[in-house]
Amino acid sequence: MNLTFRQLKVFDVVARHLNYTRAAKELHLSQPAVSMQVKQLEEQVDTPLIEKLGKKLYLTDVGHEMHNYARSTMQQLIDLEETIVQMKTLQQGHLKLAVASTANHFVIRMLAHFAKIHPKIRISLEVTNRSSLLELLDKNQCDLVIMGSPPEGHNLMASPFLENPLVVVTYPEHRLTAKKKVSLKELIKEEFVMREEGSGTRIAIERFFAEQELEFKTKMDMSNNRAIKHAAEEGLGLAIVSMHTLELELKAKTLKIVNVEGFPIYRHWYVVQREGKRLSPIATVFKDYIMEGADDVIEEFTAPLYKHLEQSAN
Repeated sequence: MNLTFRQLKVFDVVARHLNYTRAAKELHLSQPAVSMQVKQLEEQVDTPLIEKLGKKLYLTDVGHEMHNYARSTMQQLIDLEETIVQMKTLQQGHLKLAVASTANHFVIRMLAHFAKIHPKIRISLEVTNRSSLLELLDKNQCDLVIMGSPPEGHNLMASPFLENPLVVVTYPEHRLTAKKKVSLKELIKEEFVMREEGSGTRIAIERFFAEQELEFKTKMDMSNNRAIKHAAEEGLGLAIVSMHTLELELKAKTLKIVNVEGFPIYRHWYVVQREGKRLSPIATVFKDYIMEGADDVIEEFTAPLYKHLEQSAN
């Protein structure tokens, strides 16, 4: 086969839109020119890549495979171009990072410090939930992800870099905040506002209570950590959240950590990448920074939080 990059690029856009008109608009080409490129590609492989049923276009089985290879090939060429530029100086480059919403606060602190060291880099940051992070990794749409422990079976490399304590919080006047120690049996009499099922926090909580052979009552499920904290402030239920999300609330004294038997539940934050992915130079430097050089930034952020944790135990 004698395929050209232009043919693969045109086919990728057509395969994404499954519409020649929209593809032509994105490519700034005429519709006949786009159709011709796809036809020439089909002639090269000697089999149809796109079929029309009614008024809609669909990829054939071979078309799906061709689309996968087209995306992979173009990404490799983009990576090559970026790598060559970045090899000239590590001060330049584009870092594509995605983080769990619960890690957003301290990750932005680390990025601010990192950007001062490398002022010419460009950063793309996506803050989203666990399922979307896994999708981004699966589609190779980011360099690195910062999240809780990733699931097995996704061909991922995960390196822990920071302890992540889950704590029970409620509004300061709640009766449990006056107790020196709250038993788990007393805790499960309360209602909870929780992260949605499938989130890393929810999985860890469910595992913890299952190990204790206890069940908890969920009053509300929410996909937004900020909403969960606000619900706890308003007395809609106890919340179990990452301590790293509580800096503002603990300072403002709108939430208080409850000293509960068996808590905190200790997890870890991980920096995650696809197995076999070749990181760009700037992504490699950022990963090294997280694993080895961000201790001062992290300690500055976490020290006040651990003081609150100690106070709840006294």
